[in-house]
Amino acid sequence: MSQCPTHVALRLLALLFLLPAAWSATFTMTNNCGYTVWPGLLSGAGTAPLSTTGFALAHGASATVDAPASWSGRMWARTLCAEDATGKFTCATGDCGSGGIQCNGGGAAPPATLVEFTLDGSGGMDFFDVSLVDGYNLPMIIVPQGGGAAAPAGSGGGGKCMATGCLVDLNGACPADLRVMAASTGTGAAAPGGGPVACRSACEAFGSPQYCCSGAYGNPNTCRPSTYSQFFKNACPRAYSYAYDDSTSTFTCTAGTNYAITFCPSTTSGKYSGGENPQAAGVPSTNDTMVVLGAEQLSTSSSAAAHAAPQLTLPLLPLLVAALVAAMI
Repeated sequence: MSQCPTHVALRLLALLFLLPAAWSATFTMTNNCGYTVWPGLLSGAGTAPLSTTGFALAHGASATVDAPASWSGRMWARTLCAEDATGKFTCATGDCGSGGIQCNGGGAAPPATLVEFTLDGSGGMDFFDVSLVDGYNLPMIIVPQGGGAAAPAGSGGGGKCMATGCLVDLNGACPADLRVMAASTGTGAAAPGGGPVACRSACEAFGSPQYCCSGAYGNPNTCRPSTYSQFFKNACPRAYSYAYDDSTSTFTCTAGTNYAITFCPSTTSGKYSGGENPQAAGVPSTNDTMVVLGAEQLSTSSSAAAHAAPQLTLPLLPLLVAALVAAMI
């Protein structure tokens, strides 16, 4: 049965107005690093994949990805990626093992800085954190945006709805027994000169139950901070430094909040040049005392970085096509 064009257009317009209600959050990723990164996205068990599981993000570019209600998963940045002679795509850090730009259900190979989300969880709250439990490869922050981010303390999402992450580059300051050098990655995508590209966790480096919070150490009473986890915690007080670091590292906002995720948020982060990664801003390249960044610094730097680059929106064409087909029926 045919319908007049005006009727079809009105139905399509109504459907388009309803589309935002299907989404729980929008993630805006911005690359403030002096080099291209390749974000990876992994949905949790029982959660459908997002519209993309991996893509290239050039220096200064932004991209948005929508997540449905009750989505959970993690995101990270892959670095120093390239295709080998056979066309296989690999990355020096954060590689997801898929052989292509899309991760297709593959997780980040440690060490990698991780962003973790559970949307619209217990009590109608979003739960999120930046984790260094699996090691570190670059600085990253999350900045809540919108209604939940502006909620006053005590209003449901309040006191813990704030920016979190790690502002500094720790690769040069990483303890020698945790440091990953470009020449040892084995990916074929190495930084010239073989500089440091990542910092491993003590669990990955040594495999000890004490560091991995496993076996007899598999509970918060027996698994305690180590000198290695304190290296990460001192530099990045709001990030997870070991498995039971919940009290200072998990943040919440009311469901419906959007989030800006920035890679290399500090404007002092440099480029891969002369074989070296960007060095830590204010962090010595030795194993001496680390700099603790306060809440005001984190909030100010993250907000500025989140709005610094032009935005490249990832297409939602499949949804629009589906809406158009429904309107024509």
